[in-house]
Amino acid sequence: MHRFSNTLHWMPRRPPPHPPSYEQAVLDLARRRSLLRARDVVGEGIPSMVLSRMVRSAKLERVSHGVYALPDRDITEHASLAEVCIRVPQAVVCLVSALRFHEIGSQQPFEVWIALPPNAPAPRIWTPGVRVTRMSGDALTEGVVEHDIDGVPVPVFSVAKTIADCFKFRSKVGIDVGIEALRDGWLQKAFTADDLWRCALVDRVSNVMHPYMESLIV
Repeated sequence: MHRFSNTLHWMPRRPPPHPPSYEQAVLDLARRRSLLRARDVVGEGIPSMVLSRMVRSAKLERVSHGVYALPDRDITEHASLAEVCIRVPQAVVCLVSALRFHEIGSQQPFEVWIALPPNAPAPRIWTPGVRVTRMSGDALTEGVVEHDIDGVPVPVFSVAKTIADCFKFRSKVGIDVGIEALRDGWLQKAFTADDLWRCALVDRVSNVMHPYMESLIV
């Protein structure tokens, strides 16, 4: 009588799949967000030295201090707004830059105009250039609308609030800028009379704006 024994044959197990490399993880983030902050990458558990290595190998480009992007990304007209707001989270795009974003008037700003609370530190940004205006209370929160620019959430004042701001800060931008924006915005139906009046009250420039509003609206 033959005796049989069951023999267990050892089969090599496949190794578990490797998790995505750090570089691949950065590339995935860059495709989703367009602009990357170094702090966001580190927050994902990726060493910051990976960014430097990827810049040296031309897999990433350093857009500005602490901000990175894919070399072949699509750059929109308003990319500078995204670059500033990703580095200054408290900023709201205002005045001449907001007019340009909304395509109101004829101004072509060479700097990014932003509003910040009175006690917020001034950003140390050399490129692109930045102009800071201080606002507080309702003047800083009224009419703020968040827009997606190159994958970055960018707060921008509405057309009505921006026009009121131009009259409030007419010593900075010139009264002609506010008047032109008021006329052009009204022709484009970019705001209602009620919205504009509310913003004028918030900025405490209703007396200044009333004659110009009356000539267009009444």
